[in-house]
Amino acid sequence: MDVTLLEATQNPEELICRAARNDYMEAFNPELSFEETMETVEGDTIEEKKATLIGHLLRHGHYGPFEHAQATFAVKGCSRTCMAQITRHRHVSFDVRSMRYVSFDDVDPDDVANGELVVFPPSVTDPDWVGRKNKAGSVDEETVEQREEIFADAVQQSVQAYQDLLDLDMPPEDARFVLPLGTEVNIVFSMNIRMLMHVADMRAAADAQWEVRGMTEDVLDLAAEWAPITFEYYNENMRNRKNRLAP
Repeated sequence: MDVTLLEATQNPEELICRAARNDYMEAFNPELSFEETMETVEGDTIEEKKATLIGHLLRHGHYGPFEHAQATFAVKGCSRTCMAQITRHRHVSFDVRSMRYVSFDDVDPDDVANGELVVFPPSVTDPDWVGRKNKAGSVDEETVEQREEIFADAVQQSVQAYQDLLDLDMPPEDARFVLPLGTEVNIVFSMNIRMLMHVADMRAAADAQWEVRGMTEDVLDLAAEWAPITFEYYNENMRNRKNRLAP
């Protein structure tokens, strides 16, 4: 899976601060410079002032200003299982590669076991992988070999059946019913910073499923480059909070 930042609000933390200061200023702050807008905020430099204000907002639960800055991410090669989890967040905007209009008739079913088209969970090949409801940690090598054989056979048969149905002129939108939930899709999604923190609360948590957790961690890494003050505070003070409601 690859996660890319496609587009994002420029100077997101300046926008957050301007919006927040608007609530408590008599002057109309778009008519002021950013330095004038931040004049009474504690700090010797403009970066220190931004850190002061953003920390204050997050610490006191004033999340509204974080809704103004938005980012768009692209995800290549996540499973439909992962897609089903992330698209439950209804305040995020999504576009997903269609399996009605895009067919996979050129994929060799024998290549599926090598990472083509279908995502293989780590538990297929990792003897020490522990899932959410596993009672034991590791399994023996023979069990892992059986898992891998059964899983690979199942997805190869599904892809072959799908392509056979296409050859019999079944519409792709109907033939896709035989493909596994691990079939890869590409997603583009947009959300504001407040919603990104909420998604991270839910999907980067230790008990989240491994794939959506990995995707969310990648999104957080990109977000930390885009809005560094905000996500430094989030990572240090708000990660793994017990009350994982919308911030």
